[in-house]
Amino acid sequence: MIFTERLNVRPFLENDYQDLYEYLSLEETYRFERGEPISFDKAKEFAREWAKGKNFWAATLKENNKLIGHVSLFPERPEVFKTWQIGYIFNPAYHNKGYATEASLAVIKYVFYNMGAHRVVAYCSPDNIPSWKVLEKCGMKREGLLRKDFILNEDKNGRPIWLDSYVYGILAEDIT
Repeated sequence: MIFTERLNVRPFLENDYQDLYEYLSLEETYRFERGEPISFDKAKEFAREWAKGKNFWAATLKENNKLIGHVSLFPERPEVFKTWQIGYIFNPAYHNKGYATEASLAVIKYVFYNMGAHRVVAYCSPDNIPSWKVLEKCGMKREGLLRKDFILNEDKNGRPIWLDSYVYGILAEDIT
């Protein structure tokens, strides 16, 4: 578990499904994310799966243990380059309060200090200004633009909807 000023960032628990459903069932959550709003049963399934793995971290408020979002962490060539990819989704009711930054920075530091990472990367749509502001507040640097590298969804004719992505990165030596 990781403790921050206002959050506990911890592994998922199977009983996190109600709070998970609260934000993954919203249409607005998927503006820049693949997929579509999930059912209550799907939230139970996700919580059960995520509780077994090590790729998803639950961000909960210290004051009441409410799950308000999650941070994902996946290896991206860790065997040679010691690089990890970070992502996050937070309940819109808790946006613009610094929680995504607080949780993401805590996970970034954890990866560097406890997992021997050399580099952490993230990708986000240039149109998702709040997301890339979170990355910059975490000390990540915009390293480039990947043109039409991400399929968000499909249009009504089944053709892919492609998005550009900003690439962000931070090195272990950047963390003070």
